[in-house]
Amino acid sequence: MSGDGDAPDTEPPSPPAGADPSETWAERYSHTVGRFVHVTELAAATVFAALFAVGVVDLLIQIFAAVRSGSITDPLVVISFIDTGLLLLIIVEVYQTVLAYVEENETRRIVQLVIYTGVIAMVRKAIIFRTGEYGSLEEALLAAGSYAIIIFALVALLLAERSYGGDAIMPSD
Repeated sequence: MSGDGDAPDTEPPSPPAGADPSETWAERYSHTVGRFVHVTELAAATVFAALFAVGVVDLLIQIFAAVRSGSITDPLVVISFIDTGLLLLIIVEVYQTVLAYVEENETRRIVQLVIYTGVIAMVRKAIIFRTGEYGSLEEALLAAGSYAIIIFALVALLLAERSYGGDAIMPSD
C-alpha cells in the first residue's frame, strides 16, 4: 500500500455521459467531426435555399419592372430573365447535391445531380453567348466550340450513366 497515493493516474478519462464506453478516443473524435460536417452541410443547404428564395423574388421584381417600363419586349431583357432563371436552376441543383450528401444518397444520384448542374450551367453560357464580348471572331469561335464540346461531353456522360449505371453495383456502395 505504500506509494498508492503517489502513483500517477494512468487510466484514460472516462467517456462523456451517453457515450459508448467501449469507444476509443479516436472513435469519439471521429463521431464529433462527423456531426460537425453534417451540421456544416445542413448550413450550406440552408444558404443555397435562401439564395434561391432571394433570387426568385429578385427575378419577379425585375420582370415587374420590365413590364412597367415597357422593356419586357426587348430580346436582351428577356434573355437576361432566362439567364437569371437558369442560374436559379443551377442553385437548385447545387442545393439538391448538398442534400444528397447530407442524406448520404447513393453515389449514382450525386453524380447525376452534378452532371445536371453542369448541363444547365453550360446551356446558360450558350444562351447568353455574345460574340461581341470577345476580342476577335476567332476567340468567339474557340469559346463557342469549347462550350459545344463540354455540353456534348456532359450529355454523353448523362446518357452513359443512364444506359450503363442502372443496375451496376458501384465499388463505393
